[in-house]
Amino acid sequence: MDHTRLGRTGLSVSRLCLGTMTFGLQCDEPTSVAILDRASEGGIDFIDSSDVYPLGGDPTTVGRTEEILGRWLAGKRDRYIVATKCFGPTGPAPFDAGNSRKHILAAVDASLRRLQTDYIDLYQLHGYDRTTPIDETLRALDDLVRSGKVRYVGCSNFLTYQLVRAVGRSETLGLARFDSVQPRYNLLFRQIEREMLPFCQEDGVGVIPYNPIAGGLLAGKHSRSAPAPEGRFSLGNAGQMYQSRYWHDREFDTVEALRPLADEAGVSLVTLAVAWVMAHPAVTAPIIGASRPEQLADSLAAAELVLDREVKDRLDELTHEYRMGDAPR
Repeated sequence: MDHTRLGRTGLSVSRLCLGTMTFGLQCDEPTSVAILDRASEGGIDFIDSSDVYPLGGDPTTVGRTEEILGRWLAGKRDRYIVATKCFGPTGPAPFDAGNSRKHILAAVDASLRRLQTDYIDLYQLHGYDRTTPIDETLRALDDLVRSGKVRYVGCSNFLTYQLVRAVGRSETLGLARFDSVQPRYNLLFRQIEREMLPFCQEDGVGVIPYNPIAGGLLAGKHSRSAPAPEGRFSLGNAGQMYQSRYWHDREFDTVEALRPLADEAGVSLVTLAVAWVMAHPAVTAPIIGASRPEQLADSLAAAELVLDREVKDRLDELTHEYRMGDAPR
């Protein structure tokens, strides 16, 4: 597994990042541990989580993923780059969510306890908080870096203008700035190529894309004529979100058009899709996931695949409409 720097930092991370949002709900703890073991065996030392995972759960499951990860890390914490996030609701009070100083400082301590560690390598805002001044948020994150609880900070699900403004404010105020962003990016969602990826490449912000296989639709195993199967597309509110994103005729038609390219390249559609995300020069490490350890094989194979220029061009051409935004359905 190759490694690369995270943005402009000196931090080296594996070219694939393991996502853990299914741990503790879709995956029980033994399965989660098996997935972590397989990812580690494959050379992945970059692991991403969140204080609200597992996704698709309810208030009783919040934090369960970090607890599973913390138990697995015991005795080997220094061998892994651990990333987690805050923003989503972790309790019943209004201040148990968002990017206020109060919530960030409480959330990081809770994550540290669950992860059984005294520092987090990459601490990220899981979303943009329109009710909290960005300066307040950035000062709280800067305090975490200065205290040693956090090594680097980043964000997820920010629009380009929100990311640019945050970076500009942190530089103006002399605060720790975002060294990474976590956007959605795959062959069926390419809008970030227009503004976000050029900015990140130019300004040294690492890009850790999630959904590289569109929640599993780019595995090519789902049928539009059948109900959504158990898993990513059927887990409560999260399942509804994934169906809204991808479960449409246009996306199924595109998957069918992509399948022959994978056959010609002699790889699975998953391998091809992940390799395509990795091929963008702004991308640091796509976040891959699994509900069983054997599912990681095709994603891990992408780390060894160098896309032929002609294949890359054909993939770009077939999915160009997803670069421009949502087409009429």
